[in-house]
Amino acid sequence: MGAEQSLTRARDRLLSLQDSDGWWKDELETNVSIEAEDLFLREFLDISDPEITRQTANWIRHSQRADGTWSTYFQGPADLSVTVEAYWALRYAGDPVDADHMAKAAAYIRCEGGLERSRVFTRIWMALFGLWRWEDLPALPPEVVLLPKKVPLNIYDFACWARQTVVALTVVGAHRPVRSMGISLDEIRTGATPPERELAPIGSVARRFQRLDQVLHHYENRPHRRLREWALSRAEQWIIARQESDGCWGGIQPPWVYSLLALYLRGYSLKHPILAQGLEGFDAWTIVEDDMRRLECCQSPVWDTCLALVALADAGVAPDDPQMEAGALWLLEQEVHVVGDWAERRPHLAPGGWAFEFENSFYPDLDDTAEVALALRRIHHPDAKPVQKALERAVVWTQGMQCSDGGWAAFDADNCSPLVAELPFCDFGEVIDPPSSDVTAHVVEMLCELDADGLGLPVDRQAVDRGVEWLSAEQEADGSWYGRWGANHIYGTGAAVPALISAGVPTDDDRVARACRWLESVQNHDGGWGEDMRSYVDHNWRGRGESTPSQTAWALLALIAAGRADGEPARAGVAWLVDNQRPDGDWDEPWYTGTGFSGDFYIRYHLYRLVFPVMALGRWVRATSGGE
Repeated sequence: MGAEQSLTRARDRLLSLQDSDGWWKDELETNVSIEAEDLFLREFLDISDPEITRQTANWIRHSQRADGTWSTYFQGPADLSVTVEAYWALRYAGDPVDADHMAKAAAYIRCEGGLERSRVFTRIWMALFGLWRWEDLPALPPEVVLLPKKVPLNIYDFACWARQTVVALTVVGAHRPVRSMGISLDEIRTGATPPERELAPIGSVARRFQRLDQVLHHYENRPHRRLREWALSRAEQWIIARQESDGCWGGIQPPWVYSLLALYLRGYSLKHPILAQGLEGFDAWTIVEDDMRRLECCQSPVWDTCLALVALADAGVAPDDPQMEAGALWLLEQEVHVVGDWAERRPHLAPGGWAFEFENSFYPDLDDTAEVALALRRIHHPDAKPVQKALERAVVWTQGMQCSDGGWAAFDADNCSPLVAELPFCDFGEVIDPPSSDVTAHVVEMLCELDADGLGLPVDRQAVDRGVEWLSAEQEADGSWYGRWGANHIYGTGAAVPALISAGVPTDDDRVARACRWLESVQNHDGGWGEDMRSYVDHNWRGRGESTPSQTAWALLALIAAGRADGEPARAGVAWLVDNQRPDGDWDEPWYTGTGFSGDFYIRYHLYRLVFPVMALGRWVRATSGGE
């Protein structure tokens, strides 16, 4: 089978997955801590259901590895905190401690230092059930919501995902509630010192923050009554104002769960419309298959839809095809017209972007906005005026969100405070949102493509040039780019090279040549590309890993853009995609190639294995005039 036939089968498969309303969405898979915490939430709110518990426990057991542990991604190393939460959830579900699978998990946990060495967020859940003392957790009082924006460590110094989580958790921590679950976890305790209690070097920023934590603990024991109530009231209203129409908060699990807990502790009944809608919203995020229940931590319909439309256009689907028009119409309806938290640093900027999820009006992001614009420009909508206006707003908003150093971040502008990450409370995931190579590349590509279309859009070439300069400065010594939201250097490089070419950088430019040489140097012997998530913590893993459809496609997108479609590396990559395609036109990809927080939280986008190969094959066929 040749590349054209493979492309046709993949294109038809992708078209078949479109919803009748015009959008595409496939599962966004993470790790079992999401399911474990769902059981804990239900128990705390006294809404547990034996059938939900049984089916969820089935999924958690199914996800356990032979050595008794759980990981944050497919074939990844064991993760202590995930294993603690999964073990605890199974204990809650009734699994005996002497069962073989439980004994293996407990042995690993003890070997790694016990539950005491788990992350702060895991121990917050334990504190809710009396399994950890609230006094032994890092302090973060609700008074933080009262800090002016010019004061360090105010809530807008946190990234949007961390901001929503932290505000809710300050309320939970101020109440220090305890419910009994009827079990203990003594068998996985070791008496070890929690990581944040280990003294940092004298004179270091971390040491000063440890002293600050001690001061805050003293205050927590005797807070100023009126100031505390003012802070709690402000936090409560801040949370309520950010609930989305589908009941969620921020379109992601952590702030959603903690916001429910915070409002419940503030006295809101489960029958109150805010909490009732919030709890009901989880139904749409729940998947039950083969007597197992799992949850998505987020949903990606806007992202999946714009990528699908770009891929189908690359595959030769006509711009006026009814399915393309339906997808474009749905995207137009999802444009965010609400002024969100991003305006705290850009108060005079009008809205004009897209979010990732069905509902997330307070947090549109630059990555989705760029890709949606790239999708819309490929479609001939019957009424061109709404598209033109939406693209104008997207260009203005995107350019207005450029950071002072010339790059673009995902959600906010200039959200780069280094102090936030030093808080003992913040031991999990990224807590700021600095510019990234992949987002900057997508924005540069979008602005250049729209400018080249001659639509009269207000593209600022100086903003583009600053973005190109930022990308050039971020190129690694080996020629690659770091991938913030995808794994990893293959993703970053697969985004940066097409952006530079769109910006007018010649294909023989040293930046492009170095990137291509790096990609060719890390190509697997089977012709594909792959990069293990360990590359985020160990540079020796850069570009190394089993070949995957999405990562092979990312490498091909760079090589094709650089004019190397006819080269042997590109042909070998295309051959790998052709040879590994399933009969239904799809590909298998159990590996996680999406990134939430490097080192901590990873994502398996189920549509990535199809949408990116369609893009790559379509562009390769076009570049080689249908050559095999």
